[in-house]
Amino acid sequence: MAIFAPTKAFERKPHLPGIHGPRLRRKVSGYSAGLSEKQKLRYMYGLQEKQFRNTFEKAKHMRGVTAVEFMQLLETRLDSIVYNLGFAKSRAQARQFVNHGIFRVNGRKVDVASYTVKAGAEVDVKPTSSGRQIIARSLEENKMRAVPAWLSRNDEGLKGVINRAPNKEELECGVNIQQIVEFYSR
Repeated sequence: MAIFAPTKAFERKPHLPGIHGPRLRRKVSGYSAGLSEKQKLRYMYGLQEKQFRNTFEKAKHMRGVTAVEFMQLLETRLDSIVYNLGFAKSRAQARQFVNHGIFRVNGRKVDVASYTVKAGAEVDVKPTSSGRQIIARSLEENKMRAVPAWLSRNDEGLKGVINRAPNKEELECGVNIQQIVEFYSR
């Protein structure tokens, strides 16, 4: 019985297998590029399609540049604020903390992750919350991650303040927002 060595076809040839492989060049259409960028940003923030679309529609009807307004709406969601302050390791964990009612905004319990936090608002952990230990541990692990300039954090009191709305330079996320605007504008 002969034992065959595994072939390394893809390592030897940079193209797809078959007779048409070398000639097959897949072009990325404008639609495909826009969809890809949209999906990247949507997965980054952990939103469903309807939530993402509604946020875009809200940004489209606001004054100013749609791309900047859209990113500001995404960044000023309560779950994004909690993540950016370093109270959670990931956006998913931040969303779960918010949904469990661990955080307060200006002294009032808020358990809606999509709550838009305004400039000047104070986000803090409820004093009676059992999640304070987890959040303190997350803060220790996230010491290396810098808090954005438009936010300020008080480690001892587990509080954060939104100083102002983020500007265009602070909203860089590695995704081409203009392609998303063009994708939804069709």
